[in-house]
Amino acid sequence: MNADAQQDFALAFLSILFEGAPFILLGTLISGFIDIYLPPGTMDRFLPKNRNLAVIVSGLLGAVFPVCECAVVPVIRRLLGKGLPLGCALTYMLAAPIVNPITALSTWKAFQGQSPLAMTSGRMLLGFLVAVGVGLVVSRISMRKVLRKSIADKVEADAAKKEHHHDHDYDHSCCGHDHSHDHDDSSKKADDSRLIAAMRSAQKDFVEVGVYFTIGVAITALFNTGIAPGAIWLDSLAGNPVAAPAALMALAFILSLCSTSDAFIAATLAKFTWSAKLAFLVLGPMLDVKLVFLYQTVLRRKFILGMSLSVFAFIWAVAVAWETWFGKLVLP
Repeated sequence: MNADAQQDFALAFLSILFEGAPFILLGTLISGFIDIYLPPGTMDRFLPKNRNLAVIVSGLLGAVFPVCECAVVPVIRRLLGKGLPLGCALTYMLAAPIVNPITALSTWKAFQGQSPLAMTSGRMLLGFLVAVGVGLVVSRISMRKVLRKSIADKVEADAAKKEHHHDHDYDHSCCGHDHSHDHDDSSKKADDSRLIAAMRSAQKDFVEVGVYFTIGVAITALFNTGIAPGAIWLDSLAGNPVAAPAALMALAFILSLCSTSDAFIAATLAKFTWSAKLAFLVLGPMLDVKLVFLYQTVLRRKFILGMSLSVFAFIWAVAVAWETWFGKLVLP
């Protein structure tokens, strides 16, 4: 690797790292506070009791709790331990980076003059459907087949602890004596210790997730500096209704762009059809090089492979079907 190539790699690596690191930090901070402050069973009470309806609602949570794909993975680790069902967790994980107002606004802005309403609504709808589909399937699979052993063990231990806490829940009120000063002091100490525990939990998550993220960023930078520039092969596939969506999805996987900025890249791909750009915008926030490594902090590799192939195939099929049946449609 010559000096210019090394410089290009360093710039690409640092730009992706600095773009994603704040979101990783935000996600791990949220996960730390969830771990310590969110009472067990809260998610069970928040979601509908019906399993399928709960998955559907989880696909819309991104509109209320908007996070990008880098931040959502560490958050999911904690929500699982707080009682969020596995199918709902994966639905939220896949949908939140797409079905949120920040992504919608950036997509609308990027596609001004290129059917912004159709692209924005199409992206959110297809992203929601894919995420809910994965969630409905996962909700019928054993947790042990989906989660890493260490995560599954912790989820089961937390569930057992919640049941124990529920069985022994009683009133600890005192017998009427005034211990307000002692209570205030103990409450302050408890709050301080919980804050420290939350920060320690966040730090642990940041180190573990950060290692995987850095590996993914390094691989992405290698691809971006070695393959993406001057990719003439992309232009040659732009007119192929079958190959074009697959090509842009592969590009989205390699480039590993943030869901809040990828629309500005997609909007410049003028030679590609609307459906191919849609495939690019839906797959990227769900599956890219860095996410594959982040997913390994929570999910089994075999499941990641199966989920990735299924998501890729479904989005590609939708894009091809749209281009085949409605390719000549003039979008608003």
